[in-house]
Amino acid sequence: MNGVPKPRPPAQVAPAEAPGIRVLTTLITSVVIVCALYFGRTVLIPITLAILLSFLLAPLADWLRLLRIGRITSVIAAVLVALLVVLAVGGLIGVQIAQLASSLPRYQATIEDKINTVQEKTLGRADNLLTRASHALKESGQHVQDNAVAQPDNPDADVRPLPVEVHEPSASPLDLAQRFLSPVVNPLATSGIVLVVAIFILLQRGDLRDRMIRLVGSRDLHRTTTAMDEAARRLSRYFVAQLSMNAGVGAVIAIGLVVIGLPGALLFGVLAALLRFVPYIGSWLAAAMAILLAGAVQPNWTMMVWTLVLFGFVEILASQVIEPVLYGHSSGLSPFAVIVAAIFWSWIWGPIGLILSTPLTLCLVILGRHVDRLQFLEVLFGDRPALTPDENFYQRILAGDPDEALSQAEVLLRDNSLSAYYDEVAIKGLRLAYNDMARGVVTELQLKRIKQATLDLVEGLEDVEDAPLARVPATEGPEALPHDVLAGGETLVPTVDGTEAGGRVPVLCISGRGELDDLIAAIAVQLLGKHGLEVRHAKSESFARDGRAVEQLELAPLVCIISFDAEYLPFYLRYLIRRVQQRVPGATIVFGLGREWVHGATPGAPSVGDLGNANLVATLRDMTEACVLAAESQFGARRVPVSDDQRARDAADDEAADRRAEREQHLEDGDPAARVINTPV
Repeated sequence: MNGVPKPRPPAQVAPAEAPGIRVLTTLITSVVIVCALYFGRTVLIPITLAILLSFLLAPLADWLRLLRIGRITSVIAAVLVALLVVLAVGGLIGVQIAQLASSLPRYQATIEDKINTVQEKTLGRADNLLTRASHALKESGQHVQDNAVAQPDNPDADVRPLPVEVHEPSASPLDLAQRFLSPVVNPLATSGIVLVVAIFILLQRGDLRDRMIRLVGSRDLHRTTTAMDEAARRLSRYFVAQLSMNAGVGAVIAIGLVVIGLPGALLFGVLAALLRFVPYIGSWLAAAMAILLAGAVQPNWTMMVWTLVLFGFVEILASQVIEPVLYGHSSGLSPFAVIVAAIFWSWIWGPIGLILSTPLTLCLVILGRHVDRLQFLEVLFGDRPALTPDENFYQRILAGDPDEALSQAEVLLRDNSLSAYYDEVAIKGLRLAYNDMARGVVTELQLKRIKQATLDLVEGLEDVEDAPLARVPATEGPEALPHDVLAGGETLVPTVDGTEAGGRVPVLCISGRGELDDLIAAIAVQLLGKHGLEVRHAKSESFARDGRAVEQLELAPLVCIISFDAEYLPFYLRYLIRRVQQRVPGATIVFGLGREWVHGATPGAPSVGDLGNANLVATLRDMTEACVLAAESQFGARRVPVSDDQRARDAADDEAADRRAEREQHLEDGDPAARVINTPV
């Protein structure tokens, strides 16, 4: 029948999934891929370098094509420009190294003096100790040698070893060429392969893209195209931004070293730019070499200190200020991922793998973002939060850590209102706890932690102001909202605190029977109080046996009934609404928080016909707006901001009243659970 709500499903706890053949297959596949990367590095490294070089040269080739010089010509021109830049940088490094090598003998005396100074002030005592120990060992060895000489002469002692000379044949020109050119042949061959493959990739980008789409999945063209576009966009932007950033850092370092007076300033500027491609340690390697040379050039320590200051200032400014703005926090990798990737790829491919670790891992993260079976890569190495704000909130209160939950709230409240935080984070997080309680997986200790942590969080947000509500013109009145949003009686019941004279309107907030309903009631009390309403809290079960609760109900023109059970419309909530309507016919009733209420009942949904003229709300923001609008328009009251003095007086009065009520209740029936809980705002 439509009038009877659907019963709740029985509480069930899903058993943990046992590892199956899918996990074993994934593990074997991962091992095979790692082995292929390791043993096939001779072939894979040039191809990978060519692919990444094509991403770097693609914007330049596209720009040259805009000049109408042809596709092939633009690609070859882009590759030649890159080759000329590499040759120019290599020639500059060679010239600077030759100049420094010719100047090193002049710095020998300075280096020796500084080594002696460091040795005297730091290692002098240890050196003296080692010298004494060596003298003692020599004396002991001399004593043993004298004893050996005193023994009878060995007849074979006069036999002297024959001198042996080894004559190598003179090396042929072929041997000399092989000896000196072999260290250069492999890098040159690899560079040639990289350039040739990069040229063909740039020439056939469209064809290779279509073949990759067909290979990966032509059935889902949208997902495949999105993944490839994202990878190309992120990699191109990453390489261009990093190249520009490193070139700028190298230029600043070179200019700074020229001002300081360090020889080879251009060399160290180029090294600083190139080594910054190595994550974390590259720039400091260049700094170490420059600092050592500065210490060798000048007898005092001034140049060495200024060089250290220059590298430290430029690196901190670049990494902490400029790079976040330039990259826009959009590289897609977490700092943990960068470190792990550097370790893994340097183990697989050596120094080249260390340089390529960041772009390769970025490709894997993008792949995991669009392929379901590889989603763990995006979770482990991506920069997106692993948990949503409501999941993080629930995890923290479940662990009994309100401090971290409060820290998260402070961050979210910078861009959101207090009511939005409660609706989107706290209430959704408590609903996760509500669902776990329905499954029977929350223990008593965990429930206690949830309650205490949530109350501590609400108390910590007491001083945070909520965003102002949307104002409704006085001429429109309640008709400005839909009929099922604000409904109430026609007569104004007598109220306390001079409601008719423009005072604060009393609101009675009634929580349901659920274990977590008192928590959302505490949040509702805080929000309503911040908007100038006088709010008191009562439990639903107290109306069956406490006359004072009924008396408070008769004095409240606004009644909020709030519970997580509202989604199922249980009998006790429907009965409570009918009883409130019978007891106080003119009261405005606000009921939630269950679901996105719709006007009229949908087929198969619990009937809302038994709720009468109660205002159905789905969020705390809607509840606050309904109560404030009813207080302003229906009862002619104005919201009065509550001052600190008024809060203190109300707290003192309520505390005294609570003590008297508790003593009276103990005298009557000794049942403290039946008394109404009055919460001052």
